[in-house]
Amino acid sequence: MTAGPPAFAVAVRYRILGLLFLLSFVNYLLRHSMSVALPAIGDEFAFTNQELGYILGAFNVAYALAQVPGGVFGEVFGPRRALAVAAVTWGALTAVTGFVPDLLAASAGGAMASFMVVRFLLGIANAPVFPVAAGAIARWFPAGSWAFPNAALSSGLTLGQAAVGPVVALLIIEYGWRTSCYAIAPLGLAAGAWWWAYSRDEPRGHPAITAAEVELIEAGRAAPADSAHVDWWAMLRNRDVLLLSASYFCMNYVFFIFTNWLFTYLVKERGFGLLETGLVGALPFIVGALFAAAGGVACDALCRRIGPRWGCRVPGIIGLLMGAWLMLAGAAAPGAVTAVLLLALCFGFTQFTEGAYWQGTTYAAGPHTATASGVLNMGGNLAGFLAPVVGFVVDSLGWWSALATGSAFALLGAVLWLFVGAGDAGWGNGKVEEKA
Repeated sequence: MTAGPPAFAVAVRYRILGLLFLLSFVNYLLRHSMSVALPAIGDEFAFTNQELGYILGAFNVAYALAQVPGGVFGEVFGPRRALAVAAVTWGALTAVTGFVPDLLAASAGGAMASFMVVRFLLGIANAPVFPVAAGAIARWFPAGSWAFPNAALSSGLTLGQAAVGPVVALLIIEYGWRTSCYAIAPLGLAAGAWWWAYSRDEPRGHPAITAAEVELIEAGRAAPADSAHVDWWAMLRNRDVLLLSASYFCMNYVFFIFTNWLFTYLVKERGFGLLETGLVGALPFIVGALFAAAGGVACDALCRRIGPRWGCRVPGIIGLLMGAWLMLAGAAAPGAVTAVLLLALCFGFTQFTEGAYWQGTTYAAGPHTATASGVLNMGGNLAGFLAPVVGFVVDSLGWWSALATGSAFALLGAVLWLFVGAGDAGWGNGKVEEKA
């Protein structure tokens, strides 16, 4: 711990946030490279949309089910070790994706099984990232200032998703989908090594931090949780965490439509070429990154001004209502360009809610934020189980009907926000220690 900061120094907590942003970016670039490869994989192995949905769903099932264990893993071993191990594993499994299907490629069924196994393992390896990152933010940022840092991670992941289109599409066009896996896999190894080298589990343990920054971070917060005793069952029974998780499920249903199906929708339904789709398809995620940051700033400001209950509800409700309307408008738009613009705004407004979800969970859970965030992200990612259903709706009723289901879920998510914090007076005073 240093005595004072040098002139124009960046606070250590924001350097930690920068690394978490990088991890978030790399995480989504690696995990969703598959969505760009889907048309090529589907053509090579003659998979239907529903079968491609099963491949996507294998990741989603593992990712959702491993969220709470991933959060507990972070609390027991600390963010430094947990995220370093996770990032290195993402890189290794991304490389494996490129060659494992060929081992069982004698039949389409064998190839699909190998895809599903690798994607399932990748889902487990990805599960700790956002619960553990939320726990790190709760440790590294002052009480009540968690929405923007968590929203910054959402900006990182949406920019990672935006990069997937042009980067992976170009690699696939030039070298094939297998080589695209090999080319991006080292990013996971590098990000994990950088995080391990610079981060620390607690602010007081970082050699570059000042006493003034430690005092700012630790003011008005609960005592650190006992890592030897993580009460994950209490988080599974926490009323507000469960309501937030249900609403997050609804929002993430829309999110998964974009991350899993947007590329295919633009190619098959709107007539864009492969490389053209990689560029155009990045727009919603760039808009999402900007809106996520704006939503985090708005949530922090509203929580300070009107209290955390309505400070979290307002951006959550507004974002979902706007997303529901824009989803229908984009699906019905006659022109391809108009549809992309409306859908980009739709995705942006759903991302506007991100900071509110994670800030609300931190208020509800206090020092057990990592575990509670695992519950939140598990609930949100259960929506990924519906990937085959979306494919079935597309095959049976068409793309408009599939997108309309997203609008319905967004409306339900907005309604659920009205009940978050409604029965708990602790939400009104802004002090997380009363929620511990």
